Amino acid sequence: MIADTPEPAGMRRDYGSGNTLSRGDLAPDWWTQFDRWFADAVDAGLPEPNAMIVASADPAGRPSARTVLLKGYDERGLVFYTNYESRKGTELAANPYASLVFPWFPMRRQVVVAGAVTRVTRDQTEEYFASRPRESQLGAWASPQSQVVPDRAALDQVYEDAELRFPDRVPAPEHWGGLRVAPHTVEFWQGRTGRLHDRLRYRRTDKGVWIIERLAP
Repeated sequence: MIADTPEPAGMRRDYGSGNTLSRGDLAPDWWTQFDRWFADAVDAGLPEPNAMIVASADPAGRPSARTVLLKGYDERGLVFYTNYESRKGTELAANPYASLVFPWFPMRRQVVVAGAVTRVTRDQTEEYFASRPRESQLGAWASPQSQVVPDRAALDQVYEDAELRFPDRVPAPEHWGGLRVAPHTVEFWQGRTGRLHDRLRYRRTDKGVWIIERLAP
């Protein structure tokens, strides 16, 4: 390690005794509870509170993870957009299950979601794509996401070509669109002192009924 760099094993932070989460604090359903905590994260001024880690796995079970931005949520699930031909896009097509993590560290909170993945409708994709800045729209055409490229210059050239190809309106590429994670579990984690954290989980049973469980930290 570099001199004077702290050892990771010795880096500890006491989460304090004022942070608690009880069954009585929870909304009757996960999406209302998520809405409450998401609003808290926004009100607290957290940078990009909609940033979430998306974990997927290929057909052989080899996992991968990356950070993307949440673009919508309701009782049906949580939505983000991506290149369907990217690593996550192809993995989620072959193995349509994902886990999401919202790491709201300054608030000693995180939300962990696990569930099945489906594509949103093409109309929904096109509606969202039309709301994006032009630069982001062109980037969706220019980037062969997750593929090896020769250098930055080659990527910039494809972007310039896209600018010439679409001088006005930029349509949504067929290989780009939204994915919805429909949860079967949603865990709300609140850090507490002594690492005895509060973990409360909404879980959908085989009968489609949601129950709430407390998990050991």
